Amino acid sequence: MSTPQDPIANRTVLVTGANRGIGRALVEEALRRGAQRVYAGTRRPLSHPDGRVTPVMLDVTDGARIEAAAGSVDALDVLVNNAGLALYDDLGDRAVLERHLAVNLFGPYAVTRAFLPQLTRSRGVVVNVLSLAALASVPVIPAYLVSKAAAFSLTQALRALLASRGVRVHAVLAGPVDTEMSRDLDVPKAAPAAVARAIFDGVAVGAEDIFPDPLSASLAPGWSSGPVKALERENAALLEATR
Repeated sequence: MSTPQDPIANRTVLVTGANRGIGRALVEEALRRGAQRVYAGTRRPLSHPDGRVTPVMLDVTDGARIEAAAGSVDALDVLVNNAGLALYDDLGDRAVLERHLAVNLFGPYAVTRAFLPQLTRSRGVVVNVLSLAALASVPVIPAYLVSKAAAFSLTQALRALLASRGVRVHAVLAGPVDTEMSRDLDVPKAAPAAVARAIFDGVAVGAEDIFPDPLSASLAPGWSSGPVKALERENAALLEATR
């Protein structure tokens, strides 16, 4: 159920990569929490039985499609950059790395920039769905982890840069989740619905970095007061010193 602090109840939410996996679960969780409108961004046509869901054709690697989507959304409170790509590789093909960067790094960068006017007006929230692979290498999918590490750095930078506009930026550092993307990974996986619920719970309590599953949650104790967060805050203070 929604709570007085719940940033989803009666709000407008956009989820990219909304047709499956975590994205689909986030759409359902937003509806469960009483969202007023959920824009479901997908590359293919999508239908949904709930009238609060508005499908939006959105390819995060297509600048024209992103701008068209932003032009069709008048108001936005919560942007969830969830669309992602994960391919098994050995860093032997630069094109594979570039594909990952196009989706996992430049995708959220472009979408956030396109919807920034709406988010600034609402003093809204950006949620970037990343991975524990941003913090520690997973050698079987190195191009993916490189892109997610870059996206984590992007998230930290946006957090500092957008604070003056009243826009909060959250990183979701998830472990393995039971989705099509991780079907070949033979490890315990969290359910997408549970992860989606934990993501919005984290946003509701203002957690800058959200650990939404049992594996990632083992890093949560002490994270906010640990050396990585301390250094991030020190570096962010440099921005204020130059203004």
